[in-house]
Amino acid sequence: MLSGKRLPSKAVLTAFVRACGQSDPALWQEAWERVSVAEDRAHASRSTPTRRQRSVARPAHVIGEPLTGHTDVVRAVAFHPHGHLLATGSTDHTVRLWDPSTGHLIGEPLIGHTDAVYGVAFHPDGHLLATAGSDRTVRLWDPATGQPIGEPLTGHTDGVTGVAFHPYGHQLATTSSDRTVRLWDPATGQPIGEPLTDHTQPVRAVAFHPDGHLIAAASRDGTVRLWDPSTGKPIGEPLTGHTDAVYGVAFHPDGHQLVTGSFDGTVRLWDVATRDPFGAPITGHTSAVLGVAFHPDGHQLAIGSFDGTLRLRDATTGQPIGESFTGHTDAVTALAFHPDGHLIATTSVDKTVRLWKLASYEQGPQLLQQRLQTQVAQLRRLRHSQIKVYRERNALASQVQDLASKIATAEAHQMHASRVQISWAVIGGPITGHADGAYGVAFHPHGHLLASTSEDQTVRLWDPSTAEPIGEPLTGHNAGVIAVAFHPDGHLIATASYDRTVRLWDVATRDPFGAPITGHTSAVEGVAFHPDGRLLATAGEDKTVRLWDPTTRQPVGNSLTGHTESVRALAFHPDGRLLATASEDRTVRLWDLVTRQPVGDPLTGHTGVVYGVAFHPDGHLLATTGSDRTVRLWDAATRQPIGAPLTGHTQSVTALTFHPDGHLLATTGSDGTVRMWDPVTRQPVGAPLVGHNIDAYSIAFHPDGHLLATASEDRTVRLYGQLWNPKAV
Repeated sequence: MLSGKRLPSKAVLTAFVRACGQSDPALWQEAWERVSVAEDRAHASRSTPTRRQRSVARPAHVIGEPLTGHTDVVRAVAFHPHGHLLATGSTDHTVRLWDPSTGHLIGEPLIGHTDAVYGVAFHPDGHLLATAGSDRTVRLWDPATGQPIGEPLTGHTDGVTGVAFHPYGHQLATTSSDRTVRLWDPATGQPIGEPLTDHTQPVRAVAFHPDGHLIAAASRDGTVRLWDPSTGKPIGEPLTGHTDAVYGVAFHPDGHQLVTGSFDGTVRLWDVATRDPFGAPITGHTSAVLGVAFHPDGHQLAIGSFDGTLRLRDATTGQPIGESFTGHTDAVTALAFHPDGHLIATTSVDKTVRLWKLASYEQGPQLLQQRLQTQVAQLRRLRHSQIKVYRERNALASQVQDLASKIATAEAHQMHASRVQISWAVIGGPITGHADGAYGVAFHPHGHLLASTSEDQTVRLWDPSTAEPIGEPLTGHNAGVIAVAFHPDGHLIATASYDRTVRLWDVATRDPFGAPITGHTSAVEGVAFHPDGRLLATAGEDKTVRLWDPTTRQPVGNSLTGHTESVRALAFHPDGRLLATASEDRTVRLWDLVTRQPVGDPLTGHTGVVYGVAFHPDGHLLATTGSDRTVRLWDAATRQPIGAPLTGHTQSVTALTFHPDGHLLATTGSDGTVRMWDPVTRQPVGAPLVGHNIDAYSIAFHPDGHLLATASEDRTVRLYGQLWNPKAV
């Protein structure tokens, strides 16, 4: 099986090629597909194709009938980040939502614009849809309900032609025929800074760099300009080379290239660092290029043209991939890739939307063998692959079944022979800077920042790769800061304090995000964001749990009451349906976030204060820690304890966290140690890690799982890293 961290041996792959090599190519292809299917059933989850595998995808074939409903030219298209919605904007003044899996319309059209809709874009977490109109406004919508959010964003003095969200979601960029680019705060609807005014003709399209540090805008003046969105300053000279208006612009997923499409019928690639052209212009369309987009893996480029066709190109060589795709009866105006890359959506002057499905090239066995051999290192990193056993009626069925068995056996032997034991160790010296005990620690979702909080009333940001501070401490609380959490999209930090407030901070600027959140009548002990970022939960010494809208900073519903002592910690279930809270009353409670009612009776078993609570990443387990020196595991569905408590800490266990892939549980406590546990066997993994000499209060894994951080009363933050020790079993 091509899964996990091991591959079938070269001998097994060679056997596969020999078995199939003499077959008819069509039968060979079918045989290989069956082996893939057979592999898929033996494992629980599907692996993501490697970059190289995806790059051999061939042009799409159209799926079903055109999507109809708009009554005029369809100008814009975007997929929801989760892929389950497609939004389109039209000259008929409406925005429509579609189910891309069925092609069916979802709900009624979104009506509000009084003129053509030229741009649509989803917020990175999917909770907002922004639309740009020729009526000079930008509108925000809730895609779940189809309802407008707030008043239209006004400021442009001519039609708004394009819209894009910052990758972190805290900024919105728009382009206009008034020759400007504007930045907005989507939370408040207010403009950010002055308009960007260097273009000499209408600006047609805009895109953010994947890390958010650049904006690219394309204009009818034939140029593309780059700006720094944090300062509003232009970066270098405009990109010139097109001989007519530029209508399309997009960044490569890794940010090193920019692609532009023009009315001159060409597509150009640019080196973002040098701003120089990358190779010769890409030609082939017989008319203006209106839309360009990179495949999510960056290996293909899709181009839509006024000539009514869609073409795919190799993003490295610029060479065509297959023939052009026809289906629209008029100009293709816009296009977008599905987030997983298997679909392309196109819009047209013909008033329709079309979906195209990418398919795989039929490869010969020799080519596939070569390709697999070059992928070994990459495929070893893949953790999951589904193996399905499935019988077809043809001459190769039994051979394929036997081959799948051989592959599985070979991999099992290989995994046994080279099993890796992972151990952890303190890395580097303590991270110092706080002037009093460090209470909270959290990693940014992208892993490039580490935040810590302290009794010294500050929040500090650190570079976890260097352990160096980033900027000045965040100040504003007037008492010790107990807890910290990052918004799921990384643009906000929430902090909780003894001063009875919660504060939000803009990660990019490190400025406070609005006024403090008030409502608790005593110290705020814990803070957590809902997985979709729409809610913020806080735990109070006042025995309550409160929910807030992080955008408006207003309470959402009434407080959750039921605990009889201080609430010390809380955690959202990964699917967002439940909230777990831990209290000094020795109980853990689960809450239904729809009804705001407790789910069943409290979880009892701890004989002292419950300090920590966390859900396993797949949601089936709940783990808790307490002053009784134990860690307890619970079945999240039945709320029953699983096995005996985990013991080993010699003092209170104050905090815990699951590894992102769920195979480890890490705990820390007043004994200053970190302990690792296997949540399946409930056994300790390795020896305790000693990094602090007194109480540790908080613990967090890096998003990719290779680092662990703790915060302690000794005023320091410590980092722990993996050590890989190959041992034959």
